[in-house]
Amino acid sequence: MTVERYIRIMAGFVVMLSLALGFEGSPIFVNQWFLALTAFAGFNLFQSGITGFCPPAFLFKWMGVPEGGSACKK
Repeated sequence: MTVERYIRIMAGFVVMLSLALGFEGSPIFVNQWFLALTAFAGFNLFQSGITGFCPPAFLFKWMGVPEGGSACKK
């Protein structure tokens, strides 16, 4: 797997987890403030798409995850 795929997996996981923890109808509800984490993940994806700067990419590269390829199959 590549850095891009790990970033997409991480972002999806953060969004799903924060929704589960912040939505009142969820069986694992903790507090509505967890929805702010969803907004943060969305903002980070937005700014990354515009600027090309993605902080988690540095972490994954440092951990030895290969770059290149695409997460979307053609």
